[in-house]
Amino acid sequence: MYHYLVYNFFNKICFPFTFFDCGSFDTLRNYLPDGLVQSKERDFHDLGSIVNYCPSEGSEKNECKTDLDKTKAGFLWLFEQIIVNHIDGLSKEQAKAFITYIMIWLNYMLNLKKVNDTNLNGFYTKYTENNMNYTKCKNGDIDCSNSLKDKTGYNNFTEIINERKDLLNIRFEDPFKLYYSFKLLCNMYYEINDANPDSDKYLKTAKQFVEKYKELNGDSDITEDSPYYQVLSTLSNDYNNIINECTSNLFNCINFPSLPTYSRRSVIKNTLISIAFIFASVSIFLGIAYKVNNKELKNYFHYIYANVNKKNNTLLNILY
Repeated sequence: MYHYLVYNFFNKICFPFTFFDCGSFDTLRNYLPDGLVQSKERDFHDLGSIVNYCPSEGSEKNECKTDLDKTKAGFLWLFEQIIVNHIDGLSKEQAKAFITYIMIWLNYMLNLKKVNDTNLNGFYTKYTENNMNYTKCKNGDIDCSNSLKDKTGYNNFTEIINERKDLLNIRFEDPFKLYYSFKLLCNMYYEINDANPDSDKYLKTAKQFVEKYKELNGDSDITEDSPYYQVLSTLSNDYNNIINECTSNLFNCINFPSLPTYSRRSVIKNTLISIAFIFASVSIFLGIAYKVNNKELKNYFHYIYANVNKKNNTLLNILY
């Protein structure tokens, strides 16, 4: 039985989870394995409509022969299953979150399969930018462009992706960490909805997720306007959504570990920048004091310099 995390129309959820759908990713993994779990691979072309996104190469039969073909088809199929098929229930924020997770999957699979086009921006430009599956919204033979516009404010999926195009330029040092974090969120949801509510298995998974999130949070100099921050924000929002829904709708969900609210490396970097700025400013003032030959003024700035240096040395010791 597939588990769907979004919207009441799935009718298979124990509590509503507003930001992502694990079921489509789980289904796709049965036909295009992600290498994390050993399982018998099924014929890729048996996965419903996915064959429609395979190249025909001049023949009447669509067929995905290479890993790149399958990855491209899987990318389009996820858009179809998660967005197009449920267009009437989408909001603008949900569409953005869905695209973030689909891109996490794409980045991971491109690296896993070691295809040449491992840069997301290059992949998008070459294979999807002018693809009619993105420039138009079609649900079967029905045009869903108006529904997409009404629900999200966008005319097509290309516009949605273009607004989030900064995500395409992220070169993650380890795509596995992001993808694995996403899978942990899905696992945590399944475990919370397990038949045995007394099991604390979901807490172990939550701890794994938090540890992985901490690694991601410390892997880059993160600012609030960076695409990396946007990805982490999406992950953290859904983690907190699971906790909130668990607490209010299911069990007495306690002892969930908390996520860090800042990047340690960013704090250190900002601190060092502040220190450098202060030192430079004090040096300028000392130079001015020297030129005007004001002994009292020079003594005052020496006092400021010494105290700032002492405080920031203490702060750096705490951070490290």
